[in-house]
Amino acid sequence: MAYNDFTEMPVWQMAEKVVEEVYRITEGLPKREDYALCSQLRSAAMSITGNIAEAFGRGHAKDKINF
Repeated sequence: MAYNDFTEMPVWQMAEKVVEEVYRITEGLPKREDYALCSQLRSAAMSITGNIAEAFGRGHAKDKINF
């Protein structure tokens, strides 16, 4: 199936839900939790959607394999 935009892809939509869930969970952590842990979890979750978007913009199948 051809997509006009990466946000139409089911995999990106699922990854976006992961980001939302990670933010919800990390907001509920006690304040004494390591700030770096929350930051790292959020960054990792957001990189999923970012990598999907970047791969969508690639023109060749060989490039997409890297993502």
